[in-house]
Amino acid sequence: MIHSIWGKLGGAGIGLALGGPIGALLGGVAGHMLIDREGAFFGAPPRDLIFTTGLVALAAKMAKSDGIVVDREIQAFEQVVDVPESERDRVRRLFDLAKGTTDGFEAYARQIGEAFKDEPQLLEDVLDGLFHIAKADGAVHEAEYAYLQDVAAIFGFDDVEFDRITARHVLRHDDPYLILKADRDMNNDELKRHYRKLVADNHPDREIARGLPPEAVKIATERLAVVNAAWERVAAERNIR
Repeated sequence: MIHSIWGKLGGAGIGLALGGPIGALLGGVAGHMLIDREGAFFGAPPRDLIFTTGLVALAAKMAKSDGIVVDREIQAFEQVVDVPESERDRVRRLFDLAKGTTDGFEAYARQIGEAFKDEPQLLEDVLDGLFHIAKADGAVHEAEYAYLQDVAAIFGFDDVEFDRITARHVLRHDDPYLILKADRDMNNDELKRHYRKLVADNHPDREIARGLPPEAVKIATERLAVVNAAWERVAAERNIR
């Protein structure tokens, strides 16, 4: 799966099929106008490429949001975006091109938001990946937080939903319910049903079954671990077995 995704970066024809700032970015990486898959001009753009290239573009813009790009941020980006050694130079080029494009992050966010408007869970995956990169130096700084808040708003998340996503990454020891998107007045049985549905909805196997790239699976795995940790706290507090 990984190699097939990065192999697609070799043809700018796929960028033409995708269009918008992400398509232009792919064209810039390829440097030529070739079609490397059947129906590139007419078929639906591949979801894995939209997801991964969009995440790279937003990560690059965020890394630049405080005026500098440090090695830790690039290393964190490479932890989220699983890149084979043979493709590292090409993906670094993609990252650098995204940093330097005249398109603002808003244009990339709008295109991703439109592509996955019917799948908000995928948009959460993108935000979770960006939070991971923002935490590379041990903290989410003010400029990064504002950037993430703006991206979330473009994706259509309201303040409550953004707070819930933030709680998975910024320590808030007093509120595991926020992470679980649960009400404190739920009884134990309601909470257990809610938690089980949350696990089912966020399980990495769902990402695999939907043909999403390793980046999405990795993000889902990390998110599920945070959900499970929040549940363990709630279960311990309520003595739920």
